[in-house]
Amino acid sequence: MSSLLTESDLLHEEKVVWLEDLDRLDYVRQALDKTRRRNTKPPYLRDGRMVGYVVLDDQAEPDPDSGLYKRRVFFLLPHDRDSDPDGVYHQGAPGEAVDPRTIEPKQPGAKTPRSQHRSAAIAQT
Repeated sequence: MSSLLTESDLLHEEKVVWLEDLDRLDYVRQALDKTRRRNTKPPYLRDGRMVGYVVLDDQAEPDPDSGLYKRRVFFLLPHDRDSDPDGVYHQGAPGEAVDPRTIEPKQPGAKTPRSQHRSAAIAQT
């Protein structure tokens, strides 16, 4: 979903909370989830595990129709590289994957040679 993030989706981000050590993670998946609260750990309803989430500032308003806040959640699935290094993502990464070291509030994160698990020479071509 990272390619679908818009500036307005990230406008009220205040801080990123990481639940795991980023040194162990080449990439994380990011998605926008709708949650009841803007500043607490959101529920996690996917396979795999949540590795981080965004806290929204006091000016963030919920959607008028649903009453829910849109917030980024960072997660990994059981078949991702950190759990299965020789698996499907031994090379490459899922479309919504970004390097967690590039994520900041109001910044969507970026793909890097590390997140894509390519040598620098391959990533630059």
